[in-house]
Amino acid sequence: MSKIEVDEIVKQSGSTLTLGGPGTAVTLGSGATQTGFGRTGTVDWCTTAKTSPFTSVSGNGYFVNTTGGVVTVTLPSSPSAGDIVSINDYARTFGNNNVTICRNSSKMCGNCFNSTLKTDGQSITLIYVDGTKGWKAVNDDDVGALGAEFIAATGGTITTCGNFKIHTFTSNGCFQVTNAGNSGGSNTVSYLVVAGGGGGAGRYGGGGGGGGFREGLGLNDSYTGSPLRSPTGVPVSVQTYPITVGAGGTNAPSAPSNAEGTPGANSVFSTITSAGGARGGGQSGTGCRNGGSGGGGSYGTSGIGAAGAGNTPPVSPPQGNPGGTGSAAPLNAMGGGGGATEAGQAGSGPPNKSGRGGAGGTTNIPGSPISKSGGGGGASSTPESITAGAASPCGSGTAGAASPGNPASNAAANSGGGGGGGNYISPPDATTSGQGGSGIIVIRYKFQ
Repeated sequence: MSKIEVDEIVKQSGSTLTLGGPGTAVTLGSGATQTGFGRTGTVDWCTTAKTSPFTSVSGNGYFVNTTGGVVTVTLPSSPSAGDIVSINDYARTFGNNNVTICRNSSKMCGNCFNSTLKTDGQSITLIYVDGTKGWKAVNDDDVGALGAEFIAATGGTITTCGNFKIHTFTSNGCFQVTNAGNSGGSNTVSYLVVAGGGGGAGRYGGGGGGGGFREGLGLNDSYTGSPLRSPTGVPVSVQTYPITVGAGGTNAPSAPSNAEGTPGANSVFSTITSAGGARGGGQSGTGCRNGGSGGGGSYGTSGIGAAGAGNTPPVSPPQGNPGGTGSAAPLNAMGGGGGATEAGQAGSGPPNKSGRGGAGGTTNIPGSPISKSGGGGGASSTPESITAGAASPCGSGTAGAASPGNPASNAAANSGGGGGGGNYISPPDATTSGQGGSGIIVIRYKFQ
C-alpha cells in the first residue's frame, strides 16, 4: 500500500475536486476530525435502545424505550448552530410513559420550558438554530411538543370553541386535571361561578337576592366578559377538584303566611366561592338577609323594610349588590332582590308599586350555554295595584306576583336568580313566593 504525504490538495482546473472513484469509500482515519464539510441533515443512529435518563450528543439519534417508565433526555449543553439530535419511540409507548426533553438552559422553540413527547410512535428531530429560538423541530413541528404545554381535563359537559374547551357543571361533580400545562400554553383556567339564588318572602315580602357571581380570565384567553370579571384565572395542578353547584333557596312556608324563605347555597370551585343569594325579607322574618346579593325588604314598619347587603362575605371584584328597601304605609311597597351588577329597586311611590329585581351579571364566555345569571327576584304588589315588581332586565331574575292573588315566579334552574316576593293573598297560600334558581359553574381553558 502506497502513501502520499502532503499538506494540501488543490484542484488544478474546473470547480470540482474529486476524491476516489466508483465503488471507493473515502474515510477518515481513526481519531481524525473534519471541519468545513458540515452535516447532511441526518444523524447517526444508536441502535441500542435507551431505557434510563441520558444526555444526548449532537449528531446522534436515539431509540428510547419507555415500557419500564418515563425517561428524561437532556440536550447538549452550550450547543452551536447546526447541532442536531433525533429521538424515536422504540416500543410505541410514549403515550403511556412520556419522554421529557430537558432543554439544558437553551430555549425550546423560543420558550424557556422543558418539553414532553407523549404520542405513541413519535419521532422528532431537533436542530439548534440560535439563542432566540434555541432548538427547533424540523420533522414534527408541533408547538405542543416544544416548550408550550396545555391543560387537559375531564368532568362536566365538555364542548369546544376553537382552541378552547368549556366544562359546564349544572350539578355537583369533579373537574379532573390530567395535565397542568405551563405558561407557554395554558396553566390557569377562566371561570364563571354562580351561587344559588335566594327564595322570596311570603305575603308582603321582598324578592330574593341573586346568587353570588364571580368570573375570571385564564392565561392566553380573551373574550368580552362581565364588568365583574377578574383579570386573572385560577391556576390548576394535576389533581381532582370537587365542584359544588349551589341549590336555590326555597320559598316561604305556608305558615305564617308572611314568613321568609331560605337563602341560596354557595357554589365552589377551587379557591373560588360564590355566596348564596339572600332570602327576601318578610314581615315575620328575623335574621340575616345578606348574601351574594341582598334580599329585598318587606312592606312594614319598625325596620322590617330594611334590605340585605350584597357581596357578603366581601370579595374583589364584588360578587353582588344589596336589595331594595321596603316601605311602610302609605306607600305599601316591597323591595326587589339585589343582582350581580345592580342593586334591587326599592319599593316606592306611587303607592303600592313594588321594586323589580336587580340585573344579573352578563358574561360572553364563548361556548358557554349561559349569558346571564345572578339576577334578583322582583317584589310583589299589594291588592290595590295591578303591576308586579319586574324581573331583572338581564333575564335571570324573576317577577313577583301581580295582584290580586297570583303566585310569584320561581327562578329558572342554573340561573342563580332570586325568587319573586310573595303577593298579598287571602286566604294565605304557600305558593305566594318564588323559589331561587340553582347556580352554575363554567370552566374554560386553551387546550391546543
